[in-house]
Amino acid sequence: MTALVFRAGPLLCALRLEEVIETMRPLETQPLAGTPPFVLGISVLRGVPTPVIDVGRLLRGDQGEAERYVAVRTERGAVALATGEIIGIRSVDTTTGAHPALLGGRSSRLVAGVGTVGAEPLLLLQSMRAVPDDVWEAAASAGVP
Repeated sequence: MTALVFRAGPLLCALRLEEVIETMRPLETQPLAGTPPFVLGISVLRGVPTPVIDVGRLLRGDQGEAERYVAVRTERGAVALATGEIIGIRSVDTTTGAHPALLGGRSSRLVAGVGTVGAEPLLLLQSMRAVPDDVWEAAASAGVP
């Protein structure tokens, strides 16, 4: 499968290329009250207010400095994922399904499978389920379509 590979803190992650809209420098982001800690807030992407999710905070519980935003398609609209370094477009092999012993809670909503790049573990993310309903509700009350 062809994927966009990037870092989220020390983790190596990938998104299926068909889910990616574009990558960009981090944009001004306004906080949203009442959202989980991994939600940085909303940014305006191409004229549309868009929720921003910190992938490192979602997967590891810690927040790093976002180097890039990756806009992805979800079932309810675009979402920006705050990430570290973009490694590039690569062909990746993963085992489908996240291993329950490795992942739990919120992380399992985002991880579709695990694999490796060389000797380094890789998490294949599924953006379609990245944003919980309460985030969409808070974004809607802030004017996000």
